[in-house]
Amino acid sequence: MADLFSHSPAYQPLADRMRPQRLDQMVGQSHLLGEGKPLRMAIESGKLHSMLFWGPPGTGKTTLARLIAHYSDAQFLSISAVLGGVKEIRAAVEQAQQFSGITVLFVDEVHRFNKSQQDAFLPHIENGTLVFVGATTENPSFELNNALLSRTRTYLLKSFDEEELTRLVRLALSDQDRGLGSLNLQIEDAAVELLVKAADGDARRALTFVEILSDLAEDGVITVEQVKEVVSQGHRRFDNKGDIFYEQISALHKSVRGSDPDAALYWLCRMLDGGCDPLYIARRVVRMASEDIGNADPRALDICIQAWATYERLGSPEGELAIAQAVVYLACAAKSNAVYSAYKQAMAMARETGSLEVPMHLRNAPTAFMKDLDYGKDYRYAHDESDGFAAGESYFPETMEEMHFYQPVERGLEIRIKQKLDQLRQLNRQARDE
Repeated sequence: MADLFSHSPAYQPLADRMRPQRLDQMVGQSHLLGEGKPLRMAIESGKLHSMLFWGPPGTGKTTLARLIAHYSDAQFLSISAVLGGVKEIRAAVEQAQQFSGITVLFVDEVHRFNKSQQDAFLPHIENGTLVFVGATTENPSFELNNALLSRTRTYLLKSFDEEELTRLVRLALSDQDRGLGSLNLQIEDAAVELLVKAADGDARRALTFVEILSDLAEDGVITVEQVKEVVSQGHRRFDNKGDIFYEQISALHKSVRGSDPDAALYWLCRMLDGGCDPLYIARRVVRMASEDIGNADPRALDICIQAWATYERLGSPEGELAIAQAVVYLACAAKSNAVYSAYKQAMAMARETGSLEVPMHLRNAPTAFMKDLDYGKDYRYAHDESDGFAAGESYFPETMEEMHFYQPVERGLEIRIKQKLDQLRQLNRQARDE
């Protein structure tokens, strides 16, 4: 097997030194690397296929790519889509063509390549010039083109849980060959717990913290106070406009819809803590008021707009409280998507029916000429009718059947709206039957 570290620089960060050289050294990703799992069997057998690793930062995507090359005694080439382009792709392909054995080409942040750059890999994947291994933190379905996806298998990598990170931290402190074992450092249990929470599922971040702390340790002990000092500027994972961003706003929306104010507040604070623009959340909260509360509680929309305006006037951090107030109100309010559903149905009908003419009685007649053409003829002014309702009148195009898009639910104010509409629709039916 090839030496994973044959081209290591003079200085290697601890996170790089701790990269496993064997599968049994791997921590985490047991759903992919456990005994009998397809990826583990493919790596151990050397039967390679092109693949994509999709997962958060610090979950072992680069490490797995290196292990694949290691077990296959393959040439390992690496390019980054952040720094490279078609020129770097061509250079890697040329190097692969000159090599007599297998070449594993690892492409980090592959989602940053545009469509034409992604297409540049296709012929070389198909003819076996290289085994393509791409790494991405973004959803491949959205960021990679179908041609590349069809030639690769996607594996989902998961964030490390606290138990796995704890094991990794203690291993780094005890390993004599790759880690800091020669320093004979001890770490307080509470310090490990705090460090692991701050790492937030990211193994690279955890090991970076350990390396910094190893220089701060006094009397060979890493303390809680030292960990607090090192991690105090850290932020929870929040990739603005990336997958995690949309996952969290989805969780906030669904918590509001599910009438859980506590979960809604939690996801709101997760997003704010991660650096999300509060005005973005304010806009989304206004949308929630119309989509999920609607006329069951029309006050919800006003409260959300007021929260938005409050944040614009007060800024941060005072303004976030108004957004939190709106979120809690929405979660507790009566729910109805009747208007949202009616709008979608009406829009579909408008597109389907095309340019049906406005009935003559519904047209305005501001000029004598238009009156002569019967604009507005036979229009019944509702305020002159009994109870302010022109029973039997139709407001749809003449060739279109009358539709009932809006169906109020039996919740909140829509209970009374439904009663009123049912009464008016019954009057219409009676007037037309006479």
